[in-house]
Amino acid sequence: MAGKNSGDNRTRTSVSIFIIAGLCCFFYLLGAWQRSGFGKGDSIAEAVTKTAGENCDILPNLNFETRHAGEAGGTDESEEVEELKPCDPQYTDYTPCQDQKRAMTFPRENMNYRERHCPPQEEKLHCLIPAPKGYVTPFPWPKSRDYVPYANAPYKSLTVEKAIQNWVQYEGNVFRFPGGGTQFPQGADKYIDQLASVVPIENGTVRTALDTGCGVASWGAYLWKRNVIAMSFAPRDSHEAQVQFALERGVPAVIGVLGTIKMPYPSKAFDMAHCSRCLIPWGAADGILMMEVDRVLRPGGYWVLSGPPINWKVNFKAWQRPKEDLEEEQRKIEEAAKLLCWEKISEKGETAIWQKRKDSASCRSAQENSAARVCKPSDPDSVWFPLEHVKKVQYVNLNCLGGRKFTKYAGQSICHNMIRYNKMEMCITPNTGNGGDESLKPFPERLYAVPPRIANGLVSGVSVAKYQEDSKKWKKHVSAYKKINKLLDTGRYRNIMDMNAGLGGFAAALHSPKFWVMNVMPTIAEKNTLGVIFERGLIAFYSCISFRPILKNDFLETKGLSKTVFLPHKGLITPHPPHTPLVGLYWDHMIETLISPGSMCFVYMLELRSRLPPKCEAFSTYPRTYDLIHASGLFSLYKDKCEFEDILLEMDRILRPEGAVILRDNVDVLIKVKKIIGGMRWNFKLMDHEDGPLVPEKILVAVKQYWTLGDTNSTSSQ
Repeated sequence: MAGKNSGDNRTRTSVSIFIIAGLCCFFYLLGAWQRSGFGKGDSIAEAVTKTAGENCDILPNLNFETRHAGEAGGTDESEEVEELKPCDPQYTDYTPCQDQKRAMTFPRENMNYRERHCPPQEEKLHCLIPAPKGYVTPFPWPKSRDYVPYANAPYKSLTVEKAIQNWVQYEGNVFRFPGGGTQFPQGADKYIDQLASVVPIENGTVRTALDTGCGVASWGAYLWKRNVIAMSFAPRDSHEAQVQFALERGVPAVIGVLGTIKMPYPSKAFDMAHCSRCLIPWGAADGILMMEVDRVLRPGGYWVLSGPPINWKVNFKAWQRPKEDLEEEQRKIEEAAKLLCWEKISEKGETAIWQKRKDSASCRSAQENSAARVCKPSDPDSVWFPLEHVKKVQYVNLNCLGGRKFTKYAGQSICHNMIRYNKMEMCITPNTGNGGDESLKPFPERLYAVPPRIANGLVSGVSVAKYQEDSKKWKKHVSAYKKINKLLDTGRYRNIMDMNAGLGGFAAALHSPKFWVMNVMPTIAEKNTLGVIFERGLIAFYSCISFRPILKNDFLETKGLSKTVFLPHKGLITPHPPHTPLVGLYWDHMIETLISPGSMCFVYMLELRSRLPPKCEAFSTYPRTYDLIHASGLFSLYKDKCEFEDILLEMDRILRPEGAVILRDNVDVLIKVKKIIGGMRWNFKLMDHEDGPLVPEKILVAVKQYWTLGDTNSTSSQ
């Protein structure tokens, strides 16, 4: 009897195994069928996925709530994780590319020292930037507009320096921002009302604005409720922590200055530009700074100037400046505006408003003896570019001075900082040729209307159909994100960054008055779509990557062979031997100043190939300024170009404690990312694509742990 039961059990076991194997094969074939795009498999899988998403708690162990302090979880003991240590306390507010000590080694002329000067690879920090003791999550918007916790940015100098101007007040354990400013003592709201009597702010015509020299960004803060988004910028520590205060308030802002290089925005990006006593010398250098504003201002856009020298006849005594100087300053501004075909449409009190004409070409042709020079045909959107873009010259002459090292001749080694920034040009960007015209819809219709750059076929490989398909795809992705993180729609995350924005689909699908998205366009991306993002009524900027040169310790002797050398911007350099064909890489303005045409020089920088280790640079922002970071395909894009650890450390630097991260990429890439994150004090989960486990693209979600100076918790949990 026992033997019989034993045999029956074996039979049942065999049948069970056979049934399970059969079911596995069936579901495998079903999955393959639904991925093939034929039959009803797509709709079936979609329905199953949808049901599972509605009925399952996808991330039961990953808490997105704010707790301000928590015990660290354990890590997978099967993986070897390198623990990243906290940085020294002196780096709490470290901004790598605007470091004050490094800045002081650069020339002060034209604000060069306040521009981006990023550290070489060997000087980069490989540690976690600590939050200050007592750091707390900022107040939710709109309370954050008016109040910032003192512990988050413990700097009181502005409460003294700008006390009369009503910028900021210190009250107990918070800073209060009453909405005042140097040019709007009655508050930003009344000042904006004054502008709105001239500029169509309320009807969606003006959506994107640029605030130059923004202070604590009260202008941008109060524009938000009028459905206008302002990109505010100011130099690092021109006034202590002004940009940091702006971001703590939940207002879009970056560290920046109008100096010698172009702003990191495409042409025709903004509907309005604004300067309220911003201390920028607009009339200097024949109006080159106004030409740069003209480049990023749309035809029909507005430029607002408040403060000196406007209304100088009344105010020169109060400003304690000679009236002759103020009169000359205004004359130069008026001349530059006329040259740019800007029409002054209002001047009231200390505020003047110009409008950029849509028919500027006919305006300039009517100008007699015009000093205006139209910029040469090129891409006005390309302001930061990778060095892979090469120019070839058939005959270049080279003659170098022997026996001296180039680094000594240069006065400094510039091989460490080969940054591809275009210098401002003394020319006027033509209105035609790259979209951004009057065909833009008012906002919010603009968000999903076909952008002019795409409608006119100016973005290679992106048709109207592909744009619409991309928008549909991102609506689906964002819907999946909202199931993963229930806090996305609540206003918990105010400052959001998309580090590989593409066409801006993520920001468009997520759009809400509760938060804003800073879109980022890597300069090495296949397509330059930054202009498209602005045409959707969103804001964005370029992120930079540069390639490092090979250093040679010998003479450049061509011997009749083709060589690769740097080509200065102006003119050519002499031959040796004569008529040697050379390939000239894209020039750099720093090299241009060192190797002038006809000079005798010893060139060390010879070959620069894309296979060399590049240098990826930090963002122009303070630590702890974003609540949520999203990146789709970012690590695949930077694979073999940037160290993943560098990218993740920069994410950690700019992410607030208890901030969230969403990474979407191929599984093989995310496995490598996951290993680094294990040593970063992040809690994380690796998840399947919303279409199921057969899709090689996966999603990694993470939450940065709360820790501050002196805390000892050091591990991540999974």
